This record gives sequence, C-alpha cells and structure tokens, in this order.
Amino acid sequence: MPKPRNYQTESIIIKKIKLGEAGRILTLYTPRLGKIQAVAKGVRRPRSKLAGHLELLTHSLVSLARGRNIDTITGSQTINSFLPLKSDLQLTSYALYATELVNQFTADNIENYPLFDLLLETMHNLCEGGDNELVLRYFELHLLDQVGYRPQLQQCVSCHSILKPTTNSFCPSAGGMLCSNCSQSQPLTYLLSVNAQKVLRLLQNNDYSIASRLEINPELSHQLEMVMRNYLKYLLEKEIKSAVWLDTLREQTRQETLSQIAPP
Repeated sequence: MPKPRNYQTESIIIKKIKLGEAGRILTLYTPRLGKIQAVAKGVRRPRSKLAGHLELLTHSLVSLARGRNIDTITGSQTINSFLPLKSDLQLTSYALYATELVNQFTADNIENYPLFDLLLETMHNLCEGGDNELVLRYFELHLLDQVGYRPQLQQCVSCHSILKPTTNSFCPSAGGMLCSNCSQSQPLTYLLSVNAQKVLRLLQNNDYSIASRLEINPELSHQLEMVMRNYLKYLLEKEIKSAVWLDTLREQTRQETLSQIAPP
C-alpha cells in the first residue's frame, strides 16, 4: 500500500541549512519516523508564516508533502517554542549540544521514540533552571543507552570483576571501567574518583526525577564532563562542535566574573 502523499508529525528542529535565496533544509527529529530531512521553501522571507514555527530548538507539529528526493514542509504549528533556550546564550549552547549529539548518533528514517522523548525531556529540564551540567550528563548516558553504546560502569570490562570502591579508570576504547590492575595495560584511560563512579551509575540507572536530587561540586562536575566528552569524541571519531562553543562561552563568563571582582 503506497504511503499517503501528505502527512503530519511532531518534530524537534535540530539543524538548519540555507537553501537558495529564501529556503532552508531542516533536520527534524520525530517520535515515529526518526530523523528526517525536509525543505522549508521561502521560510527566510520576512513575511513567512512558517518561520517562527520552524526555528531551531522548537517542538512543532509539522505538515509535509512527500517528494521524490526530499519532502517539503507545507505547514507548521508550534507546540513549545522553548523560549528560555533561545533567550540565553548559555542555555542555547547546552540545547544545541544535545541536538548535535542526537544528529551525530542517528541515521535517517530509523524510529527511536525513547530518544525523541529523552531529547524533549532534556529541553524541558534545561528550561527549569537547575543544574544544567547534570542535565547534560544524564542526557549523554541515556542517549548512549538508546543508540547502543551503553558504557559498562559496574564491573571491569577486562577481567569482569566487580569494581572495588576505590579510584578506577574509564577506557573509551574498551567501552567502560577498568579496575586498577587492568588499567595499567591501557594507555588512554581517565581516572574516576569513587564519587564520580557513584554519580555515573546513579545517572545511568535512574530517571531524571531521582537524578535531579544530586548536588555536585564544580570539581566533580568537571571530572564527569571530561570523561563523558572523551568517550563521545572516541565514538564519533571527531570533536563535538557545539562543545567547543560551550567552552568558549564558559571562558567568557569566567573572565567577566573575574573582571567584576578584581580590585580597581
């Protein structure tokens, strides 16, 4: 049975590319169709009725017409514009980091409803004004679950012994933790404190309502970020562009803070 020419889907706009003088090619992440590409004709014109509904980081109900090579967006209605994510550069960078990871780890037209739900939940969580670093660590671990790269955090991936409550190492190439004995034979590993290991396991094995109760100091937060970023970089075999921008914004904020507290 042929597919209907016209259809509708919920979507989160995760990427946009200019097309011609006034159009765009949009990458949409959807609950039932996975990641799809679509053309939005004339969307860059000042009077376009579609423009506000098809901005990056917007949750929209999109109407499309099937095309031979790529579908065309014929209508769109905003479900949630996530305005906080667009009015604060720091929040924008967090949200774009999440959408870039979804884009990099998924292929077109493969349904993954739990991943759509995770991305939507993450955007809501970023708007809530809590610990956004914790939001990202939770997102990263559950994204990896959904795309088949769940790291082993309970036992040594080499000798399979249960990890002792001591400093152990994370090995990106092995896909998880190494005990203190096995880590000596691996060149690229990252030391993780007992608390860091506990936090990663809690984030991995619980929903966000439990994870959000954690209070993490800056040193521990940095340790968690570095190990996750290096694992993601290893899996993707390249830098995460939005992470570089995130670092730049952090450094600017740090410099501004220092200038404010420095004596005249």
